[in-house]
Amino acid sequence: MDRILAERGIDLAKRPEQADPAETVSALDLAQSRIPVRYQHAEAEHSEVRHWVRRVTSSCRPGPGGTPGIATGPSLLLAGPTGVGKTFAAYGAIRALLAGGVRLNWQAVTAADLYAAQRPRPAHDTEREFNTLARTPLLMVDDLGAAKASEWTEELTYRLVNYRYDRLLPTIFTTNLPIGELRTVLGDRVASRLAQMTDRVVLTGPDRRRQPTA
Repeated sequence: MDRILAERGIDLAKRPEQADPAETVSALDLAQSRIPVRYQHAEAEHSEVRHWVRRVTSSCRPGPGGTPGIATGPSLLLAGPTGVGKTFAAYGAIRALLAGGVRLNWQAVTAADLYAAQRPRPAHDTEREFNTLARTPLLMVDDLGAAKASEWTEELTYRLVNYRYDRLLPTIFTTNLPIGELRTVLGDRVASRLAQMTDRVVLTGPDRRRQPTA
């Protein structure tokens, strides 16, 4: 945070009462350094994604200074083939919440990285890492179902989804899987919870990654 403030020319030595109102930094400004460069200008273009953003915002509770913060709310499942903009839409939703003034503690992870981080290795507390992800107020899980399935990955996915399902913690999932295949690939327990906890948005269109760039 200090680095971002300094880059914007804000004097870190000033007391709050001395600060210039023009030197304010929004939550979106601070979040930009955590958003991958490719998605730093992502927008919630789809009407159903914007509707989800409004639903989450309306469920926020006032925090310090009256700023709304996420407590509980619906989750979001973005489905569609490769390259239609699911990850773009997911980061667009996060940016829309931040731009709307929501105080947001969030994390993003791909399913493949989640499984890799949870594989046992010396001097590493994987359970602590799992709990940090499971408890974060807003979590984005990208490419759900893309990793090779096993009993271990199914159980880990179930633990994460069930924790957030029980506590009504908003989660954004993206998946290349057709909706009808979620149960086959992810298992009955996960698919059943996703069906109840998420607003589902199916994205269509050409593969954006194959489009010529200007």
